[in-house]
Amino acid sequence: MPQFQVPQFIETESKIVGPLTLKQFIYLAIAGLLSFFLFFILKTFFWVLVTIILGLIAAAFAFFKYNGRPLTTVLMSAFQYYWNPRMYLWQREDAKANVPRFNIPKIGAPSASPSSKLKELWLNLITKKPPINSK
Repeated sequence: MPQFQVPQFIETESKIVGPLTLKQFIYLAIAGLLSFFLFFILKTFFWVLVTIILGLIAAAFAFFKYNGRPLTTVLMSAFQYYWNPRMYLWQREDAKANVPRFNIPKIGAPSASPSSKLKELWLNLITKKPPINSK
């Protein structure tokens, strides 16, 4: 059986522009171009604020990873989760088909049994007043 050599570091992107990958360079270049054009449109104070914000956003997209995944992938997953509809269907199983039914015959009122007569005599004995002696 032939043995093959497995390449290492498959997930690492090659460095194209200095220490940056192509994606990292594109993010930073877009932020730089936007900052360049905004220099001619905005006042200096606002331009500095916007440039700092654009630089932070570009750096986050270029270098930040959450659980080993790039920020673009995390944001796209979050966007799809919130944007796509979610429908959860619960279908009740027919419980009546699984439960067997028994016909229980109805019995009329109970007749006087010996134990009920004994209870009645006991109650009479306890609750009646003793007879008065008339001597």
